[in-house]
Amino acid sequence: MDSIAAADRGTWGATGGKAGTVPQRTKIGGEGEAKMTMDADQVWLRVRARLRAAVGEDVFTSWFARLELEEVVGDLAHLSVPTRFLCSWIQSNYVEKILEAFTAENETIGRLHLTVRVNGQARPRLVASNEPAAETEAQPGVAEVRTVPALVTSQPASGTRANALSGSALDRKLTFETFVSGSANEMALNVAKQVASAAANNVVTFNPVYIHSSVGLGKTHLLNAIAWAAGASDVSRNIVYLTADHFMYHFITAVQHQSALAFKEWLRGIDLLLIDDMQFLQGKSATEFGHTLSTLISGTKQVVVAGDAPPRDLEMLDDRVRSRLSGGLVIPITQFDPELRRAIVQKRADQAASRFTGLSFPAPVIDYVARSIVSHGRDLDGAVNRLVAANQLTGEPITVGLAEKTLQDLIRSRETPRVRIEDILKIVARHYKVPRNELLSSRRSRDVVRPRQIAMYLAKSLTSRSLPEIGRRFGGRDHTTVLHSVRKVEQLMSQDGELTQEIELLRRMLEE
Repeated sequence: MDSIAAADRGTWGATGGKAGTVPQRTKIGGEGEAKMTMDADQVWLRVRARLRAAVGEDVFTSWFARLELEEVVGDLAHLSVPTRFLCSWIQSNYVEKILEAFTAENETIGRLHLTVRVNGQARPRLVASNEPAAETEAQPGVAEVRTVPALVTSQPASGTRANALSGSALDRKLTFETFVSGSANEMALNVAKQVASAAANNVVTFNPVYIHSSVGLGKTHLLNAIAWAAGASDVSRNIVYLTADHFMYHFITAVQHQSALAFKEWLRGIDLLLIDDMQFLQGKSATEFGHTLSTLISGTKQVVVAGDAPPRDLEMLDDRVRSRLSGGLVIPITQFDPELRRAIVQKRADQAASRFTGLSFPAPVIDYVARSIVSHGRDLDGAVNRLVAANQLTGEPITVGLAEKTLQDLIRSRETPRVRIEDILKIVARHYKVPRNELLSSRRSRDVVRPRQIAMYLAKSLTSRSLPEIGRRFGGRDHTTVLHSVRKVEQLMSQDGELTQEIELLRRMLEE
């Protein structure tokens, strides 16, 4: 065992230490203190050797290679890791095993303090203990630390429920109770409720479920509502909601920190996975999602996905993944009709009235907002919020006149229908007789490059998408590529009247 520990000495270090050396720790109390520090170092080397022997080289490298001992104070061993993800995973799966290894080497150690290092410094994150919960004295400049039973290896501690439910942040207002249903979204709502109910009982019904619509029609609301409802009865259930951007961030971070295996294991341990904004998933992250989707479905774990286009139009995904999504339950949410828009405005007005004493939304105002704002649900929510703010800040009663004055920019959107990048790709591909997937490819031939540049120009001109977002939608290109295309088309238009007329024709086709 000692020889194993000695061989392991070069792979760990306290904060700021260099690989291959034993880090120097500050001496506080003379020789006795220094000896205690050396003893702790030796115990930690032997603990690492025990863990390596118990879990094997691959698992040890994935989970424990960057786990460092900060100090031992009394019966508490303070450990640190570089990322929140690694901290959460160790806390959920390996605390008891680590504690057993410590106890085997030094029976006086009965608690673990696991923290996340920030800019090379450790910060409090979680404490595990084999003793009943107790208060830990707060130290100056250090956040308060709770003690929880070591049994957190089998289920998350109560303080980690938010992390379990929110790989991306969940909005507590987005529940089934606050969702307004109508003919456009009734089927999607019913399916979402059924999925949540089944997941709460560890049952899988439709799998995967794919919800698609244009922006602002309630996809994110439904995914949040499923997460809250499915996790309400059992906080130990592993429910994860991730936007596509957050999924890519996790994956790229895992690759950069050489913990891709750990990331994959974490994904495969999920009971209910909810992925939002699927259209933004690009590159190797899309490939990893495909593997995760297949694994979770094969393991009878529920997957719910939302995007702004049907699965067949998600060009960034390979055919197998699109086939998997299409083979599940695909639910569209269509544009809201006047009745649903009015119901949404009435619901939001009632909610506002419950918060502000004396606030009143007359029926003519509700009718005016529902009739005038036809873009999507978020604009309806925004309209109500603006009227409430105007009333509270100025004291002016909510009237149709106030609405006309306050909501001018939202109402103008009725005159200019919202154009989607997906529509631009279809129109440009059809007009120039270029396959849609060629516009997203890396081909550089003139018959593809010019239509692609025109499509990017139209996306910048007719949508509110940022340059990086447009680049992602065009095959994962950099925003500088989009900017170059926009400027190139503008230059050509200034020199070529026929091209200007041609692009104007495309613009009218898109705005019809």
